[in-house]
Amino acid sequence: MVNLGQVILGFLIIGTVVSVGSAGEQVVTYVFGDSLTEVGNNNYLQSLAKSNFPFYGIDYEGGRATGRFTNGRTIGDIISAKLGVQSPPPYLSLAPNDDAILKGVNYASGGAGILNDTGLYFIQRMTFDDQIKSFEKTKEAIKAKIGQEAAEKHVNQAVYFIGMGSNDYVNNFLQPFLAAGQQYTHDEFVELLTSTLGEQFTNLHQLGARKMVFHGLGPLGCIPSQRVKSTRGICLKQVNLWVQEFNSKVEKLVATLNKHLPYAQIAFADTYPIVLDLIENPTAYGFKISNTSCCNVDTSVGGLCLPNSNLCKNRTEYVFWDAFHPTDAANAVLADEIFNTLFHQTSSSAPAPAPATFPRKFLSRKT
Repeated sequence: MVNLGQVILGFLIIGTVVSVGSAGEQVVTYVFGDSLTEVGNNNYLQSLAKSNFPFYGIDYEGGRATGRFTNGRTIGDIISAKLGVQSPPPYLSLAPNDDAILKGVNYASGGAGILNDTGLYFIQRMTFDDQIKSFEKTKEAIKAKIGQEAAEKHVNQAVYFIGMGSNDYVNNFLQPFLAAGQQYTHDEFVELLTSTLGEQFTNLHQLGARKMVFHGLGPLGCIPSQRVKSTRGICLKQVNLWVQEFNSKVEKLVATLNKHLPYAQIAFADTYPIVLDLIENPTAYGFKISNTSCCNVDTSVGGLCLPNSNLCKNRTEYVFWDAFHPTDAANAVLADEIFNTLFHQTSSSAPAPAPATFPRKFLSRKT
């Protein structure tokens, strides 16, 4: 059943991305996540989870690798462009006092998870806790620039996009050689994830974050790295059931936090159905292949597109770029679906309206 309150709250929060009230101040976005939203932080780390080499970025502007784990743009890049705002730069590319921090920052890091031991074998990566600590440093730098009162208002009005949890499954619980899969039942593991996530939301709230959007997990059992574990190359049903359980528990967690954290406005964005439909009905979206990767690197361990990999001839026909990540073309479709769901349903069928604005009533709430 659709949680109407969450849907409405999601519309209200996303509406802030373009402008704020009559003042027309553009809202700043801060991004937390993993390789699905990374834009280059791991380039500055001693990490095995990197994508700063060919053929990554082959379809990005300039045809070069940027640290994005796809052949082109991320979903965040595309939605930012639709909203007329800049895609925030990677945190580690900025000087601590860079003026760019006032316009938004991307803290996402390939291999990162909700749990600190997730992705441990990648050596260096910025876990969700690390990303929150980095945001704390950003806030201190903002205070030094504009003063405490203005800084508090700044972080209260910003929108926080969070996409975490995929690696906690793919690079932790589902790996037989790691402790989590042996130490916990799934019920115990999902409880650990959600309780940890609740603490992390609370930490962000204490730092001033109010308007947060958490993107639920997609059908991980259908990504190429999981399909190869099936003798028939099909989606792993059990993995998808676990993911749906996680999404359900996070949605309930969000509802609880909204009741107990003062002025918290957290929305759960359920992208699972959209991604599943793209995978199960690729031709409806103009794709031909959704069960294997363009870069032909489908393995249960590894699966990144190395320079010696064999690329498919037509990258726009594939949903997956490597064993984990969508292609630029698939990201464009998903971004369109997410954008249309979040925006167009809130407006009439009238011709293209002016940029979405945050409702005055909602803006007037204390922070």
